[in-house]
Amino acid sequence: MEKLEHLAKILGVEKTMLEKIDKVMTERTGKSGVLEKVELENEKIMEDTLRALNSNDRSAEHVKGVLRQTILSHEKQFLAFLEIVEGKNIFEKSVFLAKKIAKVSRGFFLKKEYAKKILRERPSQKLLDYLKASNIDEVLEKYDVIEIFSSLRFVETDEWMHETFEVAYSKFTPDNFEEREIEVKVLGDVWLEVAKKFVAKKHHNVSHLKEFGVVFVNPIFENIPGKFLRDFALILHYFYEIKFYSNLFESYFDKPDFAERLKSLLRGDVKDVFKVEDGEWLIIQRYLAKVDPNDTRLFLPRVNPESLYWLRGERDLALFSPEDSDKKMDLKIWNNLDWVGGIFKDGIDQIVSFDLEDNAMSLVSFMEGKNETFNYHQREAMWTKIFSEYVGGEEEMEKLLVENFDKGTIKF
Repeated sequence: MEKLEHLAKILGVEKTMLEKIDKVMTERTGKSGVLEKVELENEKIMEDTLRALNSNDRSAEHVKGVLRQTILSHEKQFLAFLEIVEGKNIFEKSVFLAKKIAKVSRGFFLKKEYAKKILRERPSQKLLDYLKASNIDEVLEKYDVIEIFSSLRFVETDEWMHETFEVAYSKFTPDNFEEREIEVKVLGDVWLEVAKKFVAKKHHNVSHLKEFGVVFVNPIFENIPGKFLRDFALILHYFYEIKFYSNLFESYFDKPDFAERLKSLLRGDVKDVFKVEDGEWLIIQRYLAKVDPNDTRLFLPRVNPESLYWLRGERDLALFSPEDSDKKMDLKIWNNLDWVGGIFKDGIDQIVSFDLEDNAMSLVSFMEGKNETFNYHQREAMWTKIFSEYVGGEEEMEKLLVENFDKGTIKF
């Protein structure tokens, strides 16, 4: 298959669209041959990976099966390695390891005193009832404030959360922020029952509070192969998401409408841009294909910050090398596979993702008897890879994302 046509099929767009993008971006950035470079690199990495996995069969089902089996094997390695990591249980061990692995640690976040202030100004009756407490100060004396704040996700209604957010966050100024370490917390057993509802809804046991610089883990072990490795990678992903948002907070410190910008960031507002001019790329900060695979924005040039978080989190995990350990954990094969995908045949052409998270999710689905395969992380990452090549690399891409985030597009 002609190279550009092959790349277009993986991206789910027309070849003519890629030809037009390449012509315009070459003129405006001076970078030529980008799409051909990406295509050749993609093919080489795929072949090298399959050779390393001793896979000679190139049928779609076989390739998907080999990748699932590799996730299964690597999760076993990972769980065995966790046995020698510091911590009272598997969740504390994973948190300790995540802090060690992540190559980012500090950022600008709301001072914790403001979490207490919010709780005092708008005490949650549902929280008080759940903990059988008479007032919020009684709760604050007994529990960590960030743990309480995290628990509101499970305890309170969406209406209460939205109303509290609008009232409390409209008052914040840059002076309410400070630089400190990103935290990862395992929630206590007291939240176990309500946390189960969150896990059932979200299908993972990890979440975060960007404004406070916190990743929190619900101590609920789901005994389905693939889930633990999938969720551990998500913890590392959140380190980089939190750091990216910290950079955004800091970039808005000198803006007169800081509070409104802060609220927009935390709500996850997405500009309703459904068409672009030549040389213009959408900034899409979520996975649109999960909601609507026919969303018109999926057929436009775009860059997705989520792909940047996954790139960095998966790289940290893949390149982590245990020191002085007799427990083997070698996940290097997954490094730089986040954007890699190919077309394999099994009666019909199928797009197969080589991304760690897509394959962990596919393994989970397989073990649950659903046998779905996923490639939306890979497809967004490939768009982001192409954008990165045009602009001169990962760091320049992040700079452009921060500078243009509120606009919803990047223009050349």
